[in-house]
Amino acid sequence: RDALAPIPDALELTFSSSLFSPGAPIEIQLAGTDVAELRRAADELEDVLAGYPGVYDVADSFRPGKKEIRFELLPAAESLGLTLSDVARQVRQAFYGEEAQRVQRGRYDVRVMVRYPAEQRRTLGDLDRLRIRTPDGIGVPLAHVARTSMGRGDATIRRVDRARVISVTANVDDTRGNAGEVLASVRAAELPEILSRHPGVSYSLEGQQREQRDTLSGLMRGFIIALVAIYGLMAIPFRSYIQPVVVMTAIPFGLVGAVWGHMVMGMNLTILSAFGAVALTGVVVNDSLVMVDYVNRRRREGTSLQQAVRIAGSARFRPILLTSLTTFAGLTPLLLERSMQAQFLIPLAVSLGFGVIFSTFVTLILVPATYLVLEDIRAGLGLPTSAEYHPTTRATES
Repeated sequence: RDALAPIPDALELTFSSSLFSPGAPIEIQLAGTDVAELRRAADELEDVLAGYPGVYDVADSFRPGKKEIRFELLPAAESLGLTLSDVARQVRQAFYGEEAQRVQRGRYDVRVMVRYPAEQRRTLGDLDRLRIRTPDGIGVPLAHVARTSMGRGDATIRRVDRARVISVTANVDDTRGNAGEVLASVRAAELPEILSRHPGVSYSLEGQQREQRDTLSGLMRGFIIALVAIYGLMAIPFRSYIQPVVVMTAIPFGLVGAVWGHMVMGMNLTILSAFGAVALTGVVVNDSLVMVDYVNRRRREGTSLQQAVRIAGSARFRPILLTSLTTFAGLTPLLLERSMQAQFLIPLAVSLGFGVIFSTFVTLILVPATYLVLEDIRAGLGLPTSAEYHPTTRATES
């Protein structure tokens, strides 16, 4: 970008480098029926986005077409029996020509075109002197039957749900700004004011924001299904509806650790961060599962509740800690990688690695405490404790 000199008459200049592109970081699609209102709204929105730090390459999707001469039929033309199609056809025949015949020359056809001589179709003045023939065969000046004006056509016409749309796009320098924060600020402050000045114009978020919204909605559904599956897989062997909840209390704290890890690494949360957080839910329950299972085993052997929890904390401390440290150590090379190919995977590794480390210390403290609290609640309500569900425990106690 710095090495390239300015390019004269360039409508848009972009620089991009990415392994995959889900769209522009900022893309706001304006929709409406009046193209003029859409263009004015898009221009105001571009000025607003350009004022945010870190936002660059602000552009819109509207591209004017070639210059053209537009004809507007006058009332006199209707009295003479002329239509706009008649006027346009005769203007085309005069300047472009009309095919009169084709002459066969070997394998080729030679088209014979009839039109004005070259000296009578070079300037706009020649257009003013053009005479239009009426259905009665009378020639009248073009200015008597049509009004001409200069304009530009549309290079492309984009429609969504039968409405004309213009997309305003921009890139964001991640070291100076955040696309999500910029969009939140624009939607809360400037965008409502712009839409109020241009009635009939609506907007929607496209590009990365739409992809992110669709991905997160699908990811949330899968996350809920995964939680239900994890609960069911633990409820069956535990033969309890409560103990799986004790094990799964580490999941929210693992997510907190994932966010904390992004803060430590100075990184923004991305879609890959969410993927890592979902994968984290299946990893953080392992340590809690080991802890609760060990407590249950000791209680089946006849150990008291308080003593079983204390023994489990000391006996499972080393395996739980080593499991988490080895997981984090295995992810460290990816966290320290600086190559372009690994950059999009680093947020996933941050979520997984830091989430496991943070949930480990929570597991060693929170899970035993939660186990004791739930057993106290059972006893207070007069319900059987977890140990009373196991025949071996009743035999030992008797």
